[in-house]
Amino acid sequence: MPYVTTSDGVDIFYKDWGPKDGRPLVFHHGWPLSSDDWDAQMLFFVNKGFRVIAHDRRGHGRSAQVSDGHDMDHYAADVAAVVAALGLKSAVHIGHSTGGGEVARYVARYGKDAGVAKAVLIGAVPPLMLKTEANPGGLPIEVFDGFRSALAADRASFYRDVAAGPFYGFNREGVETKTPVVDNWWRQGMAGGAKAHYDGIKAFSETDFTEDLKAIDVPTLVMHGDDDQIVPIADSAHLSIKLLKNGVSKIYAGYPHGMATTQHEVINADLLAFIEG
Repeated sequence: MPYVTTSDGVDIFYKDWGPKDGRPLVFHHGWPLSSDDWDAQMLFFVNKGFRVIAHDRRGHGRSAQVSDGHDMDHYAADVAAVVAALGLKSAVHIGHSTGGGEVARYVARYGKDAGVAKAVLIGAVPPLMLKTEANPGGLPIEVFDGFRSALAADRASFYRDVAAGPFYGFNREGVETKTPVVDNWWRQGMAGGAKAHYDGIKAFSETDFTEDLKAIDVPTLVMHGDDDQIVPIADSAHLSIKLLKNGVSKIYAGYPHGMATTQHEVINADLLAFIEG
């Protein structure tokens, strides 16, 4: 299987599909998943002639289950290692949830050298999920402490509950639960390492991306469902768009956090329009 080894010796698994001279799209997955979460997008875009790349974050999926480095600085550096190894230029970077934070940190820190063309944040965690004096609309630390406790006590059951409930909005009245989608989420989560996932909660909840968003000057699309129960829209997309120099937002009425899977036809069409626009 294809791997890139980072400067600190971590083997990062990646997929690289499509023509090598095709326009590159780089996908960044959410917590605690893997590059498999982008199947609906990667198949759609590779069939349209794009080169599509996605990696498993360190400690996730098929990448090495290392003990350390589960923070946004390392995440972004790992992306830079993959981009450099593959020689990607003028890529569009697309991130979901935690992956959206990874995109923000990567584009702000490495984007100019890598010639990043555009960025997309889908249900993304920036600018900051945690409630603080400066961010009163965030979620209290007790929410994330609860995540850590549930993961440590019974990770398998916790992941099943997240996928079968708020992630895809299957806990909403009138929404049919798609059991295979839940199973696939659980499969991806359980393939990763518990230590990486535990530490990753701090990374996605306590990292402040305010300065990253301010530094991004490439065209950036912010996509968010207004019924996102994982990353509430009021303290994420609505704030991020105000910080971006060249941003545009697209809000989806009633869509859940996992809309790139459950509403992939709509999301893919809008992504294509932005990428080609």
